[in-house]
Amino acid sequence: MRQRIFVPGDAAAVAMGADDVASAIDRAAVASGRSIELVRNGSRGAHFLEPLVEVETPQGRIGYGPVMPEDISGLISSGLFEAAPHPLCIGNPDEHKFLKPQIRSTFALCGIVDPRSESDYARHGGWAGLRAALAMAGEDRIGAVKTSGLRGRGGAGFPTGIKWETVFRASGPEKYVVCNADEGDSGTFADRMLMEGDPFRLVEGMAICGVSVGANYGYIYIRSEYPHAIAAMERAIIGARRAGWLGQAIGGSDLAFDMEVRVGAGAYVCGEETSLLNSIEGKRGVVRAKPPLPALQGLFGKPTVINNVLSLGAVPALFAQGPDQYQALGFGRSRGTMPVQLAGNIRYGGLYEVPFGITLGELVETIGGGTASGRPVRAVQVGGPLGAYFPPSLFDTPFDYEAFAARDGLIGHGGITVFDDTVDMAIMARFALEFCAIESCGKCTPCRIGAVRGQEVMDRVIAARQSGADVAADLSLLTDLCETMKFGSLCALGGFTPYPVSSAMRHFPEDFQRGVRPLPASLAVAG
Repeated sequence: MRQRIFVPGDAAAVAMGADDVASAIDRAAVASGRSIELVRNGSRGAHFLEPLVEVETPQGRIGYGPVMPEDISGLISSGLFEAAPHPLCIGNPDEHKFLKPQIRSTFALCGIVDPRSESDYARHGGWAGLRAALAMAGEDRIGAVKTSGLRGRGGAGFPTGIKWETVFRASGPEKYVVCNADEGDSGTFADRMLMEGDPFRLVEGMAICGVSVGANYGYIYIRSEYPHAIAAMERAIIGARRAGWLGQAIGGSDLAFDMEVRVGAGAYVCGEETSLLNSIEGKRGVVRAKPPLPALQGLFGKPTVINNVLSLGAVPALFAQGPDQYQALGFGRSRGTMPVQLAGNIRYGGLYEVPFGITLGELVETIGGGTASGRPVRAVQVGGPLGAYFPPSLFDTPFDYEAFAARDGLIGHGGITVFDDTVDMAIMARFALEFCAIESCGKCTPCRIGAVRGQEVMDRVIAARQSGADVAADLSLLTDLCETMKFGSLCALGGFTPYPVSSAMRHFPEDFQRGVRPLPASLAVAG
């Protein structure tokens, strides 16, 4: 049997040179006459170790990372193929301090399976959830999702079971499942990582949703900036169809479900569900007024379930292990696990899957290791570019939908972006308004006009820090503007933009006052 060597082929690892590492290992194996099977797996999520090379041994895998192309000759001479000790050796990756404490459910097979192989996915327990769902009645499938407590992994965390039940009970023979994979938030990468590292899980989750609500067809809407994910999902759909898990009589049942990939054109607003539906239909990506809800009149006017990648990716384990086991994890009304994405100025960046309830401070300081710069953390933004900024004084906040809402924050898609004490929060507030102004679809006035006027106000505030002009009137105007956008916008783009602006003003008022905030002492001396 050929020895298996794993080198991630997903976008994160490739950006760090994984393709060159894989080529160097392959050349070295050929030169030494050694027969190997080079598996381009997905990342395990410890991105500070990428590219992470793993060697399969009878005792399990041994990892080396981060490995650069120039390291290969030294690794080979030191006994890489024999999994010999080396300064880059991290031992069994499952025992690494970043990976071992995690409770992986959605990402259980990322980095483990060959994402190109349906048979490898099946060998690792794939399709068990779909088999369980096919053996149940429609009402019982919906009941399982409701019992689990699964909530949408993005936005306000709406209960998934209620959304599925609405579509299940909607009249009409034609229904759809739509997966929102238009992951556009800065600092988030979980969707891409799952699609590139374990694409069959998403196919399985969508198929379970389809048979549960009575839909025969589904669409995965992926942003065009994700070519690796698009290729992985299209390949997985073909593989699942050949294996009998898509198409007619899926899994030997009397039920049918099939799906396809649709590629977005790069508009951030198409992450909003109704804009996404318009885009799939070939229309301009503009927000629709609600009601009617997409669950009743969605894609092509038919009842439609719209869930994101992490919501549907959680479904196979939920059905395979049972809803009670899933519900046993979590905190308060937030059940199960959440894949948290640690990004920005952080020492140990990557994806960390953990049950709800862990504190923000634990995620940033203990798991993330604080800032990569070594300077104190000043602010973290949770929930993407439209998420609130939290100072260290709020690091005791549990990672939970209600706990964050109580402190005027949002979990959103689970992204955490870290900033050290050199960040200018007035500039960050202005960025949120500029981002909204650029990405607005233009349909509603609060978002279309409010973001532009907000930029102008922030420009005056920032200029006044140099001139010493009074900014009280502008800050009052900005507060009123945020209220108008929050409650008057048609969708979350305009409605959530006030979160970063208001939180920056509330928690970091010194950055908005006359005179420039003094630099930290060490920087002032260094400068």
